[in-house]
Amino acid sequence: MKRVITYGTFDLLHFGHIKLLQRAKALGDYLIVALSSDEFNAIKGKHAYHPYEERKAMLEALRVVDLVIREDTWEQKVNDVLFYHVDTFVIGDDWEGKFDFLKEHCEVVYLPRTEGISTTKIKHDLELKK
Repeated sequence: MKRVITYGTFDLLHFGHIKLLQRAKALGDYLIVALSSDEFNAIKGKHAYHPYEERKAMLEALRVVDLVIREDTWEQKVNDVLFYHVDTFVIGDDWEGKFDFLKEHCEVVYLPRTEGISTTKIKHDLELKK
């Protein structure tokens, strides 16, 4: 069985997220999503609209997602790859090159984002409608 892992906040789950998760799952048999905790988001200077448990429940409801784990630090990625016997690490191409250090443990794939949609754009568009 080929295992794939991806990481993110997955706030305001949208079609771009779904497409990324579908393309990640297509690279293997088992998709693990490491979901940023609220505490880790605070460290990153982010604030998610939905709390961790709600974002986790939404991801778990998607049939392409096999397991959701908690992301609490930048540094945990190597341990996650080793612990879950991950074959492929997948992330959006806006992170190109940032996770190449994982190549000694697994394949690293940077997928193009879905053009024209992002959580930042959705939040911006909602602000304009106020």
